[in-house]
Amino acid sequence: MTARRHLLLGAALAPFTGLGLAAAPAAAHPAAPRFVFLILRGGMDGLIAVPPVGDPSFAGARGPLALFDGTPLKLDNSFALNPLLPQLHAMYGQGELAVVQATGLPYRERSHFDAQQVLESGGSQPHELATGWLGRALAAASDGPGGTAGGLKAVALETAVPLVLRGPTEVDTWAPSALPDPSADLVARLEAMYRNDPALAQALARARGLREEPGMGANPPAMGGAGGGGNQAGRKAAVGLASKAAEFLQHGSQVAVLEMGGWDSHVNAANANGALSNNLRTLDATLAALREGLLPGGLWKRSVVLVATEFGREVAVNGNAGADHGTGGAAFVLGGAVHGGRVIADWPGLAKKDRFEGRDLRITTDLRAVVRSVLADHLRVPRAALDHSVLPGSAGLAKLDLLRA
Repeated sequence: MTARRHLLLGAALAPFTGLGLAAAPAAAHPAAPRFVFLILRGGMDGLIAVPPVGDPSFAGARGPLALFDGTPLKLDNSFALNPLLPQLHAMYGQGELAVVQATGLPYRERSHFDAQQVLESGGSQPHELATGWLGRALAAASDGPGGTAGGLKAVALETAVPLVLRGPTEVDTWAPSALPDPSADLVARLEAMYRNDPALAQALARARGLREEPGMGANPPAMGGAGGGGNQAGRKAAVGLASKAAEFLQHGSQVAVLEMGGWDSHVNAANANGALSNNLRTLDATLAALREGLLPGGLWKRSVVLVATEFGREVAVNGNAGADHGTGGAAFVLGGAVHGGRVIADWPGLAKKDRFEGRDLRITTDLRAVVRSVLADHLRVPRAALDHSVLPGSAGLAKLDLLRA
């Protein structure tokens, strides 16, 4: 396939479906599990999202960042959820959400770009690995009960395949388009033009098939701004993408990746109408929309959603009423397949003597242990593959039981 032909078909189909050209595997086994990875880019403040209200040092250590617009939503005697996350709190009460606190990566140098590279590659240091842990896992995972390894179908709700999904398995991409749908005449001419080219004919047929699937025709608005969720339009776009991801998972994909930006909260982090507060509202609405989209057919019961960020924030407030780059933070694991209703934390404390380098929440749970648990127990990635190719260097991490028995 020449670059010109590839670009011609891609340009013609962009408004038609937003589907990238990948020779994707067959649709997932009907009983196969579903997995969603939501990346929060910018470093979510885990002490604001999941405040450790039972820590005696919390209020003094965080100052104005320990104040909330409403009462924190109790999880247990030690932790709560930010009051802007009521739908997540309801999932916790239903046993569908597990919160992982004081978690993070082996990388501790506080660079967004390097930390995100480690988060997506699954390595121990930046640029140690050039592909993504999820991309490598797709090739090793089982495609269903009693199935064979490899061949899982994945989609990224982005314009390009993110690093986390890059690997030996082909991946679809989808992003909303503001362009009008192509005319029937244009589609017919494309079919005639590519009739003798199996790869392009197959891609066009797949695009048309997705468009004609029940529920797959709606095109949510494009994400606006770097954060994508800091206002009503951005929130609507994020919710629309979550609903679209659920549609892909309902119609054959087994894995989906989404992202939200704008979590770099150096300024006015506790402002009830600030960027961080609005992002929390958007995150809550996005995850609720994803759950709603996966409920039909019982798919939510077979789903796991991992929400993670590249690092947390410093414990102390900075001079701009925000918090600078830190290390330890929080992650969420939710879904009908999750053993939820609990906080997983080996809590190190927030007293200055207990902080990493005197600044940050100390990491006590390696985020790769969370990823390993989901991949091994949910997507059935063999331990040998996890140890040697998917998450090299993680074999000694403690096992976490995140799924329902």
